[in-house]
Amino acid sequence: MLTESRYSRQVLLPEIGPQGQKKLAKARAVVIGCGALGTHTLSLLVRAGVGNVTVVDRDVVELTNLQRQTLFQEDDVGKPKAEAAQERLQKVNSEVAVKGIVAEVDAANVERLVGGATVVVDATDNMETRYIVNDACVRLAIPWVYGGAVGVSGMVMVVTRDGPCLRCVFPSPPRPGDLPTCNTVGIVNTLPSAVSSMQVTEAFKLIMGKEHTRELMVLDVWSQDIQKIKVVKDPKCAACGRGGRGGSPKAPR
Repeated sequence: MLTESRYSRQVLLPEIGPQGQKKLAKARAVVIGCGALGTHTLSLLVRAGVGNVTVVDRDVVELTNLQRQTLFQEDDVGKPKAEAAQERLQKVNSEVAVKGIVAEVDAANVERLVGGATVVVDATDNMETRYIVNDACVRLAIPWVYGGAVGVSGMVMVVTRDGPCLRCVFPSPPRPGDLPTCNTVGIVNTLPSAVSSMQVTEAFKLIMGKEHTRELMVLDVWSQDIQKIKVVKDPKCAACGRGGRGGSPKAPR
């Protein structure tokens, strides 16, 4: 049951309103990853009243995470991230059903984990998992929101059943070590909140059936620059092309 006072400032918005809030309350969001992007994303979804929120992550909280992963505190170090996040989020909003799953997303379990979701939000830290999520969501016709953040720059893109999808933009996964990571180049702690805010706003649009942003968004928080890059569906894409929606490409290894 919706608590009016909790969401009153959101309901006032013409972009959401009472009907939009009801759609949020009935939605199920699955967040893949519970690091910097994931903790910000989860907090925003739960505080906004998205009715059912699941987070999947295999890792435990480390001291270095506390610089940017906002759901955790010092006494969480050593705990599974998904479990610590569930515990904290249930205290934030008892009206939301929050479930933390300690697991590594792979080709064998991805459809079980994301099946039935209204929207999937990417908060993982590796491209291999993103391709697995992309292919599964295309097959299951579940919209998902890609997001990446490293250094001072990030990217956001919405993927729907009609494409373009991640493979249209990046046909093949990069080789291990080809891309910079937070471990190799670092990350400013203001970046994840900016990227996740854009991701969750797009997730709200998808849940409410509103028009979503169709370009790839690239932002640099140091220069305060945001670009929108037009992306085009590849009719030969192994995931969203192949003569129809959602082929069954093998998961990258």
